[in-house]
Amino acid sequence: MHRQIAGKLTGRVTKWFVLAFWVVVLAVASGYASKLTDVQNNEASSWLPASAESTQALEKLAPFQDQNDIPTVVVYVRSGGLSPADLSQIRGQVADLQSMDGVVGKVVGPITSPDGEVAQSIVTYNFGKNGWNSLPDTADQIRKITAIDGVTVHITGAGGQAADSAEAFAGIDGTLLLASLSVVIVILLLTYRSPVLWVLPIVSAVFALFTSEAVIYFLAKYADLTVNGQSQGILTVLVIGAGTDYALLLVARYREELRRHEDRHEAMAFALHRAAPAIFASAGTVVAGMLCLMLAEMNSTAGLGPVNAIGVTITLLVMVTLLPALLVIFGRWLFWPKRPTFGSPEPTAAGVWARVGRRIAVRPRAVWVGTAAALAVAGLGLLLLDANGLSTEDQYTKKFDSVTGQQVLLEHGLVDSSNPIMVVSNAGSQQQVADAMRSVPGIGRPDTSVPPVGGVALVKATVPGDVASQQAFDQVAAVRDAVHRVDGADALVGGSSAIFLDIEHASSRDNLVIIPVVLVVVMLILMVLLRALVSPVLLIGTVILSFGAALGLSTVLFRTVFTRVFPQGQGFDHADASFPLFVFVFLVALGIDYNIFLMTRVREETHTRGTREGSLVALSATGGVITSAGLVLASTFAVLATLPLVFLAELGTAVALGVMLDTMVVRSVLVTALNLDLGSRIWWPSALDRAGPSHRLGTPAPEQAPADTPAGRR
Repeated sequence: MHRQIAGKLTGRVTKWFVLAFWVVVLAVASGYASKLTDVQNNEASSWLPASAESTQALEKLAPFQDQNDIPTVVVYVRSGGLSPADLSQIRGQVADLQSMDGVVGKVVGPITSPDGEVAQSIVTYNFGKNGWNSLPDTADQIRKITAIDGVTVHITGAGGQAADSAEAFAGIDGTLLLASLSVVIVILLLTYRSPVLWVLPIVSAVFALFTSEAVIYFLAKYADLTVNGQSQGILTVLVIGAGTDYALLLVARYREELRRHEDRHEAMAFALHRAAPAIFASAGTVVAGMLCLMLAEMNSTAGLGPVNAIGVTITLLVMVTLLPALLVIFGRWLFWPKRPTFGSPEPTAAGVWARVGRRIAVRPRAVWVGTAAALAVAGLGLLLLDANGLSTEDQYTKKFDSVTGQQVLLEHGLVDSSNPIMVVSNAGSQQQVADAMRSVPGIGRPDTSVPPVGGVALVKATVPGDVASQQAFDQVAAVRDAVHRVDGADALVGGSSAIFLDIEHASSRDNLVIIPVVLVVVMLILMVLLRALVSPVLLIGTVILSFGAALGLSTVLFRTVFTRVFPQGQGFDHADASFPLFVFVFLVALGIDYNIFLMTRVREETHTRGTREGSLVALSATGGVITSAGLVLASTFAVLATLPLVFLAELGTAVALGVMLDTMVVRSVLVTALNLDLGSRIWWPSALDRAGPSHRLGTPAPEQAPADTPAGRR
C-alpha cells in the first residue's frame, strides 16, 4: 500500500470517516448475519454435482417421491420381548403419528423383529425445501407420542439422522464465535501484556465476521451459493484467526514505527506502507487457495471456497482500514504498561528469536537437512490414514439416538427400509432390472409393486446395516454393474447409499484435481511477491513437508489418543474422503502466510544488509509476532475439535498441528537455515543482493536509521 494512501486512511480527519463507515456497515449487516443459518443447506443430496448418477436418478425419481420427503423410523425396544399390551399401544399410536404436521403418505408398521423384542414404524415427513431444520422439534414430538412405560424408543432413518445432525450443528456459530474469541483474547493478553490493546483486534474481527456473514447470506439466498453448517463453522474460525493474524503483524510494525516517529499518524502511515504487502499477499494467497475449491465436483466443497474467500477478503479490508483508524484514534496509551516511546530501542534485536537465529547460523546446512528429515519421518504416519469415508456410526464423537436405533435394528434382524436402493429405468425394462438386482447378494428382495409413471419404472431393494458403510457401497456398486448391463433399460441407481458413494467418488476426484492447482497458484503468487524463482520453490517444498508431517502426526494421534478419549472413538480410525483436501488447502493457504511474513521482511532487509544478515534481522523482528499469530490460528482451529463431529474434530486438530509446525519449526528453523545456507542464491534470477552490502554472517549490522525525520505532533 503506497505511503500516501496509507497516510490518508489514518489522517487526523479521515480516521473518523473510516470509523463511521464501518459502524454503519455493522449496523446494517448484523441483522442479516443472524439469518445465515436460515439459508443453510445440509442435505447430502444437494452437495453432489449434476453429473453424479445418484443426482440424475433423483430427477427421474420425482414422480415417485418428493425430494423433500424425510422417511423417519421409530424403533421400539423392550428387553425380554414386547408384550401384547405394548404392541396394542404401538398400533394405537399409528393414528397419532399419522395426524402430525408434515406427515405425507401412510405410516408403515408396526413391523416386529423375529425375536419379538423390537418393532418399527416408518413415518414420512415433508416440511418443504428447508424442512430439515424442523426435525429436532419433530423428534421431540415423536418421543412424547410414542412414550410407553418400560419400552425404549429410538428415532432413526433419514429423519433421525437429520435431527441428530441438526442438534450437532445447533448453535455452532455462537459456540464457535465465543470459544474462538475467548482463546484469542487470552493469547493477545499474553502477547501484548496490555489490558486494553487486545480489544481493538477483537472488535475489528467481529466487524469482519458479521459483515462477511451478511454478504454470504445474500449470496446464498439470491445467488444459489451453497452454505452449510460446516462451511459456516469454518468461516467463523478462519475470519477470527486470520483477522487476528493480520492485526498482530500490523500492530507489531506500528509499534516499531512509533519508536521512530513522534507523530502516531505518521507512524501508522509507515507501518501500513511496510506491512501491507505481506498482509495483502497473505490474504491473496488464502483467497486464491479458497477459490480453487470452486473446481470441486462436490457442491459443498465448491461452496466452501467462495464462502471463505469472501470472509478473508472482507477481513483484509477491515484490518487495513478500521483497525489502523482505531489504533491512531486511541493513541500510544493502548500499549500501557509498555508504551513504545519515540527514540526507544527495539527490543526484538536481542530477543529469543535473535538468539535462535544465531544458533542456526553456526551450521545452517546441518540444521535444514536434519529438520527436513524429521518432518519427512513424521509424514510416514500418512500410511495409516484411511480416508475412504465415515459411516453413519462413525460421524459423531458421541453416540446419537439415530445411531443406536440403527444398531438395534441390525442386531434384531430388521432392516431400515426408509433408505432403500432405488433404481429407475425405462418402463418396459422393469422386470429385467429386477431380475438383474436379484443376482446381487446381500440386498433385500427387489420390489416392483410401484406402477410406472411417464415411461419410467422404479425398483426398490433394502440395504442391510448402515447405509453409509463400505458394505452398502459395495452393494450399490454391484447393483450398478448388474442393471447397467440390461440393454435398453437406461437404468440409474439412486437412494441414500448411492448418494454417499457418489460423494466419496467426487471427493476423491477433487483431491487429485485441486491439490496440484492450489500448489501452482500459490507458487505464482510467491514468484510475483518475491520476484524470484528459487525461494518460492523452496517455500512450497517446506509447506508440503509441513503438510505431510501434520497429516501423519495427526493420524497417529487419532488412532492412539482420540480413540480412547472420545466415547465414539472408533470413528477416528477413519476420515472423510475430503479430509486430506481440506487440510491441504488450509495448511498451504494459511501456512504459507508465515513464510510470506518472514520472507517479505527478509527481502526488505536484504537491500541494506545482505541476504544472510537480513535473514537474521527478519527472524528476530518477526519471530515473536509470527509465533503469536500461529498460536492464535492454531487455537481457533483447535476449537473445532470441541464439536461432536469427527470430520471437524479431525480437521481442526490437523490444521492446528500443522500451523504450529509451520510457525515453530518450518518458518523459524527450516526456512531460516535455508536462507543462511544458500544466501543470495534464493533470489535467483533477480539481481537482488549481488551488488549489495557484503556484511559477513555474524557481523553486527549498522543501526537502521529511520526512513524519515520524525515531525509533527503526537
